[in-house]
Amino acid sequence: MPRLMGSALTAETGLIGRFRTLLGDDAVIVTAAEMEGFVEDFRGRYRGAALCVVHPSSTEQVAAVVRACAAQGVPMLAQGGNTSLCGGAVPAADGTPPVIISLARMRRIRRIDAANGSMEVEAGCVLETVQNAAAEVGRLYPVSLGAEGSCQIGGTLSTNAGGTSVLRYGNTRENVLGLEVVMADGTIWNGLRALRKDNTGIDLKQLFIGAEGTLGIVTAATLKLHPLPTHHALAWFAPTDPQAARQVLGLFQANCGARLTAFELMNARQLQLVVEHVTDRRQPLEGAHDWHVLVELADTQGAADMEAALQTTLEQAVEAGLVEDAIVASSDRQRAALWDIRHSVTEANKKAGVGLTTDCAVPVSAVPAFIEQATQAVRALDPQIDVVIVGHMGDGNIHFIPMYPFDVWRALADATATGAAMRRGVNDAAHALGGTFSAEHGIGQTGLPEMAHYKSGAELSIMRAVKAALDPRNLMNPGRLIPDPLH
Repeated sequence: MPRLMGSALTAETGLIGRFRTLLGDDAVIVTAAEMEGFVEDFRGRYRGAALCVVHPSSTEQVAAVVRACAAQGVPMLAQGGNTSLCGGAVPAADGTPPVIISLARMRRIRRIDAANGSMEVEAGCVLETVQNAAAEVGRLYPVSLGAEGSCQIGGTLSTNAGGTSVLRYGNTRENVLGLEVVMADGTIWNGLRALRKDNTGIDLKQLFIGAEGTLGIVTAATLKLHPLPTHHALAWFAPTDPQAARQVLGLFQANCGARLTAFELMNARQLQLVVEHVTDRRQPLEGAHDWHVLVELADTQGAADMEAALQTTLEQAVEAGLVEDAIVASSDRQRAALWDIRHSVTEANKKAGVGLTTDCAVPVSAVPAFIEQATQAVRALDPQIDVVIVGHMGDGNIHFIPMYPFDVWRALADATATGAAMRRGVNDAAHALGGTFSAEHGIGQTGLPEMAHYKSGAELSIMRAVKAALDPRNLMNPGRLIPDPLH
């Protein structure tokens, strides 16, 4: 913790004492050793300082903590599973150390209404727990991503998380019916409605989804549930190139319609890193292939028809010269093993080196051009740069990752400038194709310069006006999402 003097020391230690009274001694962490996992992101890229970490167990306790911080003018940072890939969940290295408000103890599933297709959960619920609870009543909460075993619902709401099922079900924003939020002054807004239709003015919940805790702290949500698919058909195939993959996507859309749930692309280098760095991961196809796609169909009935549609579509793609090789999962175990490959990319990349992860989305038709132009951009900066590609081709979201070995990264004269130049080159390629630099990871710290560069003055002015109206003292996760006007 930073050293404090005089009145500041008295005020801040008094605030910690207030937290202990409100929450109990075991819910307040102040030592550097205990705060270690809260002030640094899981990849070790971002690190800051915090006044303390508090663990409220209810919405009322969150509101009490917020009121206490507001009274002292102390900034607050709400934190979930701390799985952010852009430094959005830990304190900044500079600025006033905030109080980290961990939602981890708020993990109750308050109610499930299977007939209405809704469930009300607290923000600290782990995503996988929510998925399992929905499945127990024959329903699906469709947001699915590699960190689902540790990320929390509040974090997925705050970043508007995407994942591997966006193609069919949309991102988090499209799977939320209502929210409960603690505002910057400690007021609790209860918007936990379970309605599909509610046309009573501005849809307030949408202000907080994707706002990264800068407007208020989400404490609970009413989530939208879907019928639980009981039959799946999955294949792994090697397209000849990204353009061929796009054409195969079109075949699946035409032949399979709404049953098409996932269409995930990766290059050979990404697959190689997973096989090398994650235990029990194997090459799914024989021989060497430059590109790979995992495609899945899902439905509540018609397993035989669905499997036939998968097989027929792959055969059409092979006959058209679009696919080099393919396998179809013959059991749930094989299906799970193929998904394990896809969900292991973050772990593999973390172990392999320093990946400059980008989060671009372009129109699906422009994905092949984006990959080509982004590759040209980074190779113009470093002809030897390793390029790792993985993404949700079905919705146009491609993670283009220039990758440095650890020793090479450490030897760079100015790693920060190199990383910024690489990301800007990739983001420029997406922007030129009508795309965006941020699709599902959020803005955090990494994306602030990009917000200032790509967003229009009108857009930024509107965002700043909303921020000023809801958090006029700039105490909620300051320095995130919205760049300072001086940028």
